[in-house]
Amino acid sequence: MARSRNGQWWMHLFLLAYVVVLLFPLVWLLMSSFKTNREITANTWGLPTSFNFDNYMAAWESANIGKYALNSAYVTVAACVMTLLFAAMTSFAISRMKYTKLNKAIYQFILLGLIVPPGALFIPLYRLIQGIELFGHHLYNTHWSLILVYCTYALPITVFIIYAFMLSIPNELEEAGIIDGLGAAGLFFRIIIPISLPALVTVFILNFIGNWNEYILSQLFITSESLKTLPTGMATFNDGYRTNFASLSAAVIISIIPVLAVYVFLQRQIIEGMTAGSVKG
Repeated sequence: MARSRNGQWWMHLFLLAYVVVLLFPLVWLLMSSFKTNREITANTWGLPTSFNFDNYMAAWESANIGKYALNSAYVTVAACVMTLLFAAMTSFAISRMKYTKLNKAIYQFILLGLIVPPGALFIPLYRLIQGIELFGHHLYNTHWSLILVYCTYALPITVFIIYAFMLSIPNELEEAGIIDGLGAAGLFFRIIIPISLPALVTVFILNFIGNWNEYILSQLFITSESLKTLPTGMATFNDGYRTNFASLSAAVIISIIPVLAVYVFLQRQIIEGMTAGSVKG
């Protein structure tokens, strides 16, 4: 019994140290957001001498962080919703509708996207986006170029998670719906989607975090200052000669808040979605 307690004590100590290591950069960033650039240089690891919000005001107004945040919110939410819609319909078709071997072939073809390195598609996507017109306008340098590309990148893993969850739904529920006169659309929207909500929330949050923090593609496809997203917009704190670390720290904290709030609010659904589809039946 004593040996077991000692083992638990060491395990708790290890987990505590692990949490400290993970949280230290965030705490340091938060402290730096209340300092001046001179104070960050002179007292890098210490506490700020005073807590003021001048850096946050400068980041929000002078650096136009508010506009970049709105652009990121629009692109991120639109891409996540579009990804969920396409992935849910695809997963429903290949997991609940019986087309013999065609279902497995389609599923395996979609999963091929998981083994393709993202960097290998940058040049082909760039040339493709530049040659596409949408409603008479070039797709390049528009938010829709990012939305479509984000959706494409996220579809394989999204289908993978939702497909596994939908396989665990009992067939008796669909049979009862068919007896009540529901067609394919009715089964999808009135039975499958409500039951699959934990998985849908899970992939929404995962895609939200990935899209919100994405930098390379937004730098590649967006050139107009007014259309930039938050990660690329924060590059304005570096003017080529010096970096405003104080305002940059405040801007990073601002960018973290939406993701952290959404994750905390929906963390239970995320855990359910990641585990519920692991056991079929």
